[in-house]
Amino acid sequence: MFLFSLSFTGCEKDDICDANTVTTSRLVISFYDINNSSVLKNVTNLKIIGEGMTDGVPFNGSTVINGSTVSIPLKTDADLTSFSFILNFGNSNTALVNEDHLQFNYTRSTVFVSRACGFKTKYTLDPLIPYVHTDAAVADEKWIQYMAVKNSTIDNENETHLEIFF
Repeated sequence: MFLFSLSFTGCEKDDICDANTVTTSRLVISFYDINNSSVLKNVTNLKIIGEGMTDGVPFNGSTVINGSTVSIPLKTDADLTSFSFILNFGNSNTALVNEDHLQFNYTRSTVFVSRACGFKTKYTLDPLIPYVHTDAAVADEKWIQYMAVKNSTIDNENETHLEIFF
């Protein structure tokens, strides 16, 4: 009996990645009122589309955001990711629809999480040029008036990394 029980000491439990384990984090963006920089401001029907994509980034089952905070994925195989931020997407009054382009520049490092979860990517926004902000192809003035990097290291989603003022 002792020999039989001793044979199980070398066994390990199944390697299953716990759903609560932090893996590759997304860039967390909070939106603020340009006239009162301490007040969060909700965006209205914001659609964020990655470069080369046709569908928007999904958020809780929808590709349109109405809120003051959003999390977007960055590429794990490149040092920059570009998005179109379209405010008032789908509005019948096209004069109210405004599109800005943001390119995020960063470095990547791979971090081992566990045998079950594998690796995750940790991002650090470029200290000199963390983003490039341009207007849409049809210039209509930028709706994003100012941006500030709050935390340049992107390794969790519990804090804001970038603040956008409009």
